[in-house]
Amino acid sequence: HPASTTHRQMEAEDLKLAGVSPELIRLSIGIEAADDIITDLKQALA
Repeated sequence: HPASTTHRQMEAEDLKLAGVSPELIRLSIGIEAADDIITDLKQALA
């Protein structure tokens, strides 16, 4: 959660200007097959 981790030192207005909202999540993807990633995301968000 960027707003409470990597960007926690930023003021609310700066977060807004940077496009970092409380709803924002960070998604880190490796070199897996796209179909595998999509399937995993669908399962995780179901």
